[in-house]
Amino acid sequence: MAVLERYCLSDLQDEVRALVARGSVDRQQRIYELKKFFGDRQWQEIEHLVNEYDYVLRGRVIDLIGEESWTND
Repeated sequence: MAVLERYCLSDLQDEVRALVARGSVDRQQRIYELKKFFGDRQWQEIEHLVNEYDYVLRGRVIDLIGEESWTND
């Protein structure tokens, strides 16, 4: 289970990028599918944060984490 101590957008994005890098989450999954990686209390805070920054839970994970840069290209 992912653990965020503070709830700010950049922390959430970093945690989701780590989930993507591990292959636990696909970039095309819906944001609401991230719920299984967070506890109920955390998820309520994350929902609030996502809405505060005008993301929608039915949006894609890639929308939340933004563009990725590749250093090997």
